[in-house]
Amino acid sequence: MAVAKGACLNHISRESSDVRRLANFYKDIFGFEEIESPKLEFKVLWIKISPDLALHLIERSPDTKLPEGPYSASSPVLDPTHLPRGHHVCFSVSNFDSFVQSLKDKGIETFQRSALNRPIRQVFFFDPDGNGLEVASRDE
Repeated sequence: MAVAKGACLNHISRESSDVRRLANFYKDIFGFEEIESPKLEFKVLWIKISPDLALHLIERSPDTKLPEGPYSASSPVLDPTHLPRGHHVCFSVSNFDSFVQSLKDKGIETFQRSALNRPIRQVFFFDPDGNGLEVASRDE
């Protein structure tokens, strides 16, 4: 059986009914850079997360059967306390305290906790389309 060699994460995709709004959120909150996106039959915007990782924001198909909104393992409600066990993407920052304060200043509802048996602090919140996000502390 063949095993993939050199496998690594290339991109994360998120559907949205408003890709521009979502792109502006990730640029404003994380300082990510918008990069050249392909021309497709639907709107897409690409955001550079790191040299080898991108966020692909894709226009939601108007005939999709699934509603937009936050989902987690325990509850389909916009409540960040459900995210530690629910679906989310995690980023790390070295300025954790000031980052959390910036979320509060923007009126973003958060849930904070510390990882058990580890000196890592975590904050959970949602993007404008209800996608779960975690930001973990990282030493500078």
